Amino acid sequence: MHTAAPLVVHFALTPNFLLLDYAGPAEAFRIAARHGAPVEVRSCAATARLACSLGIEVGGLDPLPPTLPPDALVVVCGVADSRVDYDHPQALAVLTWLRERRDDHPELASVCAGALLLARAGLLDGRRCTTHHHVLERLRAAAPAAIVEDNRLFVSDGPVTTSAGITTGIDLALHLLERRFGPALAAAVAREMVVWMRRSGQDPQLSPWLAWRNHLHPAVHRAQDAIAADPARRWTLPALAERAHVSPRHLARLFATHTGISAGEYQQRLRVAHVRRLLEARRLPLEQVAELAGFGSARDLRRVWARYEQQPLQTVGRTA
Repeated sequence: MHTAAPLVVHFALTPNFLLLDYAGPAEAFRIAARHGAPVEVRSCAATARLACSLGIEVGGLDPLPPTLPPDALVVVCGVADSRVDYDHPQALAVLTWLRERRDDHPELASVCAGALLLARAGLLDGRRCTTHHHVLERLRAAAPAAIVEDNRLFVSDGPVTTSAGITTGIDLALHLLERRFGPALAAAVAREMVVWMRRSGQDPQLSPWLAWRNHLHPAVHRAQDAIAADPARRWTLPALAERAHVSPRHLARLFATHTGISAGEYQQRLRVAHVRRLLEARRLPLEQVAELAGFGSARDLRRVWARYEQQPLQTVGRTA
């Protein structure tokens, strides 16, 4: 059961949009809805029919909505030739629509060169962002007030998330699903799509909830799902093996082979991530946080935290 607010995703399409920029993340959101998340996917444009980068026409597109509901997400895709295609009248209509929707305060996302359209709408000023490596310098020119970052799968800055292009649209969608509905749903969607739940090595917010899932072994995934669902529980190897339907000894070998770490270390890392969430969301005494995350004491928490985190524990959750 997902209790987060419904997510209405509007893909704002323009002529010659890259089909994979659209279909990859759109399928991720569709699968999330099939798993019970309150997600609705809508595709809109300045015209009811558009040809994509492969020359295939996509019909039945909704008109650009005059208003957006609260918590709406607008996704802009890349195009076959951004030097030409974004100057098409139907692309300029989307550009105008993006500017007009600023007061609705939607969450924004772009795939590939779609960041150029957000830049031209003035929606990247003062924000960290990225795009396909072939377009980085043009993005810097289009948004001189933005902070354009290289070598990133995607960059999130407040309500704006930009991705590097093509298949990274799937990474972007998984990130947004995790942020809205939690890691369990994102993991389920990624496994159904048979994609690695990867994160950029340059990303300062590497998610432990999605790391070490870049494998396809079902028994290990079952054990990881159990730990992720209840990281505070004192999971023993036999208890995990029962969930995974293998012997404890076999699970220990499988876990090390397919994740590179032990089941015990995996649980500790998720507990540390859980502590970070608790500290960022609530003002609680450290002893209570330690108990909620499954540590025996605040002292135990400090010891494990120091092993895996560089940020001092006492600074987490503090605002400047």
